[in-house]
Amino acid sequence: MLNMIFGDPVVWGSLLGILIMLIMGGYFTYMFLHNSDPNEHK
Repeated sequence: MLNMIFGDPVVWGSLLGILIMLIMGGYFTYMFLHNSDPNEHK
């Protein structure tokens, strides 16, 4: 059963898309928190 699921390229494309969205969400959250630091002097 798992061999059939993970042998399907559509499943890998979906997992890759989900992974990319999670990485982008984490990156933008980090950038938002990093750039909204009130103690930072430019």
